[in-house]
Amino acid sequence: MRLTGVIFKQLSEMENSTEDYRIQSFDVDTQILLKTALKDPSSVNLEKVSSIIVDQSLKDQVFSKEAGRICYTIVQAEAKQSNGNIFRRSLLNRLQQEFKGREETRGRSLQEWVCYVTFICNIFDYLKVNNMPMVALVHPVYDCLMRLAQPDALMNEVEVDCLVLQLHRIGDQLEKVNNQRMDDLFFQLRDGFLLQEGLTSMARLLLLEILEFRAGGWMLSGTAHKYYYSEIAD
Repeated sequence: MRLTGVIFKQLSEMENSTEDYRIQSFDVDTQILLKTALKDPSSVNLEKVSSIIVDQSLKDQVFSKEAGRICYTIVQAEAKQSNGNIFRRSLLNRLQQEFKGREETRGRSLQEWVCYVTFICNIFDYLKVNNMPMVALVHPVYDCLMRLAQPDALMNEVEVDCLVLQLHRIGDQLEKVNNQRMDDLFFQLRDGFLLQEGLTSMARLLLLEILEFRAGGWMLSGTAHKYYYSEIAD
């Protein structure tokens, strides 16, 4: 079993993504539209821009980790140009639509489901109202994370990895806005770690790490960090 800095590496990839936000992955016309939206949002159809960003986030896991920064830039630019919030409203409406169909999405495509969770958590991390998390996203984000903590999801390393990555990124913020739901989530994770049979060694290690991470005030002690982020073989 090896955990060679998996979480650290993936979190670093989130923070160190390219400056062009992977816009080059789109066709030329879409690249122009997105680049214009980043600088002059009032000159483009922001509902269309929102749909493009969401659609790409649901099929490209790397993009889903970067999309929050794009959305933040557009929201800030729109706020400077007007008192409107067309882009943010369109984005939240689309997130709500996808949230309602999340179980169907998971059943249809595990990759699309993981991309959606990554995307909504990324939006929660970046978009604030008066420097506070958006209330409209708190319960949907918790519901997604609680779904990842269900017994069938814990049997899948991809979902466990997604869950742990999101908690590393936004767990502290989520706990501050709703401590009870975070307690409920971690009771479920603890029970899964202790009682559920059939978990892979990697899934158990990831769960143990996140349990210790929260217990330590959303950080790891030097000893724990050395244990989890070094090559471990058994």
